[in-house]
Amino acid sequence: MSSYNFCAGPAMLPADVMKQAQQEFIDWQGQGCSVMEISHRSAAFIELAAQAEQDLRELMTIPDDYAVLFCHGGGRGQFSAIPQNLSQSGQAADYLVSGAWSKSAVDEAKKYVDVNIAATIGFTDEEWKAPEQNTWSLSENAAYFHYCPNETVDGIKMPYIPQNIKAPLVADLSSMILSEPVDVEKFGLIYAGAQKNIGPSGLSVVIVRRDLLGNARANTPSIMDYQLLDKHDSMFNTPPTYAWYLAGLVFKWLKEQGGVEKMHQLNQQKAQLLYQTIDQSDFYNNRVPVEYRSLMNVPFQLADSSLDSAFLQQAEQQGLLALKGHRMVGGMRASIYNAMPLSGVQALTDFMQDFVRRMG
Repeated sequence: MSSYNFCAGPAMLPADVMKQAQQEFIDWQGQGCSVMEISHRSAAFIELAAQAEQDLRELMTIPDDYAVLFCHGGGRGQFSAIPQNLSQSGQAADYLVSGAWSKSAVDEAKKYVDVNIAATIGFTDEEWKAPEQNTWSLSENAAYFHYCPNETVDGIKMPYIPQNIKAPLVADLSSMILSEPVDVEKFGLIYAGAQKNIGPSGLSVVIVRRDLLGNARANTPSIMDYQLLDKHDSMFNTPPTYAWYLAGLVFKWLKEQGGVEKMHQLNQQKAQLLYQTIDQSDFYNNRVPVEYRSLMNVPFQLADSSLDSAFLQQAEQQGLLALKGHRMVGGMRASIYNAMPLSGVQALTDFMQDFVRRMG
């Protein structure tokens, strides 16, 4: 019986990547040691790092006037780094709140910048609200505009990129990077924690337009200073080398699959299958309006919540792992990132239909 890991993060990695990492774990490239044991200053690792950046640039069509940084601290680290690099004391920054992670970004940013909530999208007191962009409250001279296009907890995906925003557009793509094409040039900065669609936790990727570099506050920690990181090729201090190595393997795997456009087609197919299974029965429910539904994170509830424990226990017995919903919303959640094969979603939907027949 196959097992499928639906965890929202750290999430499953492609099986082929895991097998290659296993084969190379003790002896990488005939070095006689693991990639995690060699110097990040060695020619071999510098070549690895350069190739990983080049592959990511090709996958996302990143222009030359954008720096690509491999950073410590995950996504939360960037919640702090962004206001310290893109704003000065006393400046305002606009934030769109659409779920738990954009709320967390706001809480952290308030330590450094005058946060203005431009709009709130999502469930407020159980009522869905999605104000039109022409009603958003924007600051006159915002340092930047921040939003999270895909919220993992709530399963909400913004169906459009905010338009006519004068300030640099900053996007937290942690849970959707490389899952569908993104026009990088529409953004001043894109960032993503690695542990969903890129690799293991502890690494984050920052893609920042070079004209935004060099504006960090004087008291910004050196390892969070984007200009300093760019100058040192993300190696101002020892980087998370093994996570970087695994990210590079994932980038190569994505290219072998046909690139981001091919992955997007597959992701649409997986999500359609799962949402169809949810919608065709009164036994399951997803509350998010169709146009705002995430392709990556699919929360759903059972009509009878007393069956939740039985559902989770029986699913695990079938090799369907980590389906418990986030503690903030309850119910179930299936995260179906790039590494989740169609067969995994098919196994889940088969189980869901069988569960209805037996328990409904």
